[in-house]
Amino acid sequence: MTIKNLIKAEQIAIQLFDEVEKRKLIIAGKSEEELNKEIFYLALEMFGIEKHWHKRIVRCGLNTLHPYKENPPNRIIQSDDILFFDFGPIIENWEADLGRTYVIGNNPIKLKLKNDIEKAWNETKVWVLKQSELKASELFNYAVQKANEYGWEFGGEIAGHLIGEFPHERLEPGNYQLYIHPDNHNNIFLPDANGKKRHWILEMHFVDRRNKIGSFYEQLLK
Repeated sequence: MTIKNLIKAEQIAIQLFDEVEKRKLIIAGKSEEELNKEIFYLALEMFGIEKHWHKRIVRCGLNTLHPYKENPPNRIIQSDDILFFDFGPIIENWEADLGRTYVIGNNPIKLKLKNDIEKAWNETKVWVLKQSELKASELFNYAVQKANEYGWEFGGEIAGHLIGEFPHERLEPGNYQLYIHPDNHNNIFLPDANGKKRHWILEMHFVDRRNKIGSFYEQLLK
């Protein structure tokens, strides 16, 4: 039932993000923190979600260059902006992890960055699911190459991670064996310590340092 539970959790997270768009919550003049809180309360109102397994991220403008582990200062969303969400809600004790990019206005570079990362993510997923054996480090390198193929730079330290029933397997800091990281040379299709199939999130972060913007996309590899 694991994959069905993870897919259900992800579908609810997608519904949440869709509702944010429908309610037109992504508007200029609002701070990242304000939008973050609005999404949190919307998740509580719609689905009773109170817990998130990692910090909730809303980043806009210059802050979209920063990878997950950083905590840039709160910014105000502008009228011609790019922003992304990274949320990890816990739904019926199962983890979701969803990342999406949004563009306010019609800036062609920002729209291209948003569209490119979505296409690159889906192309990478297709490639991964054709494999029967694949090192995490090879997948990371492939994600970096995808960014370059589209004319961007890969901005993340990882290209994904394990996900499952909360809390999923944990390792001590500095050990990347459960991450899609250049130092993890394990086959991602190997089972976990209990012999069960592992499930992975594929995440991609593309950046344009010249224009000081970035985009982000992540969800379950399935």
